[in-house]
Amino acid sequence: MTPSREWCWTLVNEWTKSPSLVRHMLACEAAMRSYARRFGADEERWGCLGLLHDFDYEKYPDLTTEGHPVVGVRYLREQGIDEDILRAIMAHASYTGVKPESQMEKTLVAVDEVTGFVTAVTLVRPSRKIADVELKSIKKKWKEKEFAAGVHRGEIEVATEALGVPLDEHIQVVLDAMKERADALGL
Repeated sequence: MTPSREWCWTLVNEWTKSPSLVRHMLACEAAMRSYARRFGADEERWGCLGLLHDFDYEKYPDLTTEGHPVVGVRYLREQGIDEDILRAIMAHASYTGVKPESQMEKTLVAVDEVTGFVTAVTLVRPSRKIADVELKSIKKKWKEKEFAAGVHRGEIEVATEALGVPLDEHIQVVLDAMKERADALGL
C-alpha cells in the first residue's frame, strides 16, 4: 500500500524527536513532490517516500544491517507498505548494496543530501531565510570544500547525472521546492 501523508507524518513524529531531522525529511518530501510533478509521477507516493526515508535514523543510527534503514524497512514491510517504496529507502543508503534503478529511487538519492546543503547555505545568510537564497549563492558555497564538509558533493553530482538533470537545474528544483515549504522547514 501507499501510505497516506497523515500516516507518514504520524510515524515520523513517533520515531523522530530531532527537529533538524524532521525538517530534513520535510525538505526531502517537498523536493520529491516537486520532481513527481515534473516527471508525471504519483506526488503522494513520492512525497511519502521523501518523508519516510530517514524515519528510523534517530532510533537506529547504526549504519549496518542492524540499523538505518534496514530496521525501518523491516517495520514498514510489516505495515504493508509497497515494495517499491521500501526498495527506494534501501537504495538511498549506498552501504545497503541496493543500487538506485527506478526514477523514484534515483530522485531520492539525488535530493537527499542537496536538501541539507541548501539548508546550510540558508543558515549562513544574514536573514537565515530561504527566500533570500539564490542558485548563485549555493554554487558559490558548493566550491568551498570546507563549507558543509559532510555533504558529499561528488555523490550528489553522480546521482544528479544518473537522474538525467543538469546539476544547476537540479539544485534550483530543490531550492524552489524548499522555498514553497519555508514555514514548515523553519527557513
